[in-house]
Amino acid sequence: MTDDVLNDRAQHLLRVLVESYIREGQPVGSRTLSRDSGLNLSAATVRNVMADLEEYGFVTSPHTSAGRVPTDKGYRFFVDTLLRQRRPGGVEDVIEELRSRLEHEHDRDPKALVSVASQLLSSITHLAGVVTIPRQPHQSLSQIEFLPLSDNRVLAVMVVNGRDVQNRIVQLERYYSAEELRRAANFLNQQFAGKELRSVREDLVGELKQTGERLNQLMLDAITVAQQMLGEGDRGEPEYVIAGETNLMEFAELSNVDKLRRLFEAFTAKRDILNLLDLSLKAEGVQIFIGQESGYQILDDCSLVTAPYALDNETVGVLGVIGPTRMAYERVIPIVDVTARLLGSALNSRR
Repeated sequence: MTDDVLNDRAQHLLRVLVESYIREGQPVGSRTLSRDSGLNLSAATVRNVMADLEEYGFVTSPHTSAGRVPTDKGYRFFVDTLLRQRRPGGVEDVIEELRSRLEHEHDRDPKALVSVASQLLSSITHLAGVVTIPRQPHQSLSQIEFLPLSDNRVLAVMVVNGRDVQNRIVQLERYYSAEELRRAANFLNQQFAGKELRSVREDLVGELKQTGERLNQLMLDAITVAQQMLGEGDRGEPEYVIAGETNLMEFAELSNVDKLRRLFEAFTAKRDILNLLDLSLKAEGVQIFIGQESGYQILDDCSLVTAPYALDNETVGVLGVIGPTRMAYERVIPIVDVTARLLGSALNSRR
């Protein structure tokens, strides 16, 4: 149904009902709506409006005489229409706290910043905070070095984008001197420094196929080690950090032990959550999945509010909160939106 279906009075009563249910967690009766609406309407008139809203699918009655609660469709109408007609307020202090914490942590590595952001989202919203590890949109090889260790082992060091350092210890079949390893590193740096990692991976395979017979064992080993290091950072899916899952136990609609167990299993398995986050990664601005909109049965009683964050004006990750469908959208949406912007700013300030 569109805005045309509901007149101003019905929209106002729906907003009052949704806000009351979010606040109290109890079905809202006609007398309560009549008292709280400020419209000077009789309970009988309110009941008639509620009957229309129920017919259109915006509210439902959990029990015959228990009042009404919003449906997913009612929440969606509230978020898309009613909420956006008003300027969210009361979050300025929270935003300052977010800005202060993330600016203070800006010199930490990206994974640490992501962890801080998820904890902040959780503690401020009292929901579960989730943040994906940032993808690197452009990863270029800056330098490779090999340092000799004992027992035919070599410390391989790879610098990406001029500052991100990866290293691993590699066991080789024979001993190589520091001078030999320097020559091997020089060979790789001359061939591949400054190139995108994806291109380097492809070139290394081609190098082995085309010139493998002409290369000595040292160079072959150097290429093999470089391939291994480049492959390690190739995740099929972005990982995420989640904090505050136990906050969800405080909500009656999610407190069923079996439901919580399956929800926590979904958090651990990550696949379904990652699919939703990936959808948000490809979209612009705040995205909201309410109840069954997620497409995952385990999340039927939950909402997910997300926003992408950017590095060098390119989206590299997404963050958000997971909570019950009756979450305080008016407060949560601006917090998620601002946190995404502040996390992007903190990541950019490291560069």
